[in-house]
Amino acid sequence: MGAKKVILFKKLILLGRPASGKSEFIDFMKKLSDARRAEDFHIGAIAELDDFLWLWEKFQEDDLWEKAIGKRWYSKRAEHGYVITDGSILDYCLARFGNEFEKRTQDHKTTTFIEFARGKGDGGYQYALNKLSEDVLKDAAVLFIFTSYEEATRRNGARFQEKLKHSVLAHKVPEEDMIRFGKEIDWPEITNNAPGGYLKVRNFKLPFITMNNEPELKDQEGLSKRYKNALHQLAKLYGEGK
Repeated sequence: MGAKKVILFKKLILLGRPASGKSEFIDFMKKLSDARRAEDFHIGAIAELDDFLWLWEKFQEDDLWEKAIGKRWYSKRAEHGYVITDGSILDYCLARFGNEFEKRTQDHKTTTFIEFARGKGDGGYQYALNKLSEDVLKDAAVLFIFTSYEEATRRNGARFQEKLKHSVLAHKVPEEDMIRFGKEIDWPEITNNAPGGYLKVRNFKLPFITMNNEPELKDQEGLSKRYKNALHQLAKLYGEGK
């Protein structure tokens, strides 16, 4: 009898409010052995596409434009970083997901994380998912990491304090952008409040699971159980949807 075949996600679209736990989820997975990550969580070698990094590039370019001509294009300075002033940069990021994915050599043992947050004011998750390229949507699954706006706001402040301890996860989202990306979201509407199932996105049927990430857990055993349960459910939907 041959070994049981392990289902690996080719692309895992990670959604959720800022400070909901997306970065912590990725950090947890990176610390696992390849064998355990695949067997317990259906995740292969990790590749990442995170629009926060591209936004930060544009913010820093704005710093240079401001020095050069006294004008910024996409952002304004805030107490703990920058705030977006031109929403078109978010569509740029959605287009760049496809562009960056196309440039990568695809490996059947690799899982690519595609991470972002969107609020209703920018069209929400329904709009954003529909703007992603076919290359990104094909063979993708969606994990929505849920925390309430109040809890996400609390964690946003708490992890900023961790910066004093040199945590790589400590980046505080300015309050204006926390409101923009997290206060009002359309995820409950587009999923009909279902904990899991399939989303119709253009010609694709994307399996999804909404993972409740409250209360906050910091012990590895508790996190492992929470993640494992959600990803096993998602892998089942992923396999059935083929």
